[in-house]
Amino acid sequence: MAQEDTFIDEALQEYKDGMSYLSGQLPKLTRKYNAFVETCFSEGELKAKDKYLIALAISVCMNEEYSIINHTKNCIDEDCSEEEMMEAVGVAVSFGGDAALSQAVTVVRDAIGTFDAGS
Repeated sequence: MAQEDTFIDEALQEYKDGMSYLSGQLPKLTRKYNAFVETCFSEGELKAKDKYLIALAISVCMNEEYSIINHTKNCIDEDCSEEEMMEAVGVAVSFGGDAALSQAVTVVRDAIGTFDAGS
């Protein structure tokens, strides 16, 4: 496994562990939060796939690595192509400048490689 694969897998596990911890500490809050998020990403006028592409772009623009990794995985799980993901992060870069660009060419690329290799 390449070094970036290890980083991506470890970061995703850290996020899951953190959410599990929070669920134990604040079960009512996390249940309600998870229900809200599930509703946000359910099919509506926009397909779930499109919503995850939007979430990926926002994550890149906000420079939030854990969200980038999580939403890249969600995009792949929704059968987004690498080209679709790169186009979405390209829009984010147009708003977020260098900080967004650095995430797009490192974390997103590494996460795609990690999760796509597992398909």
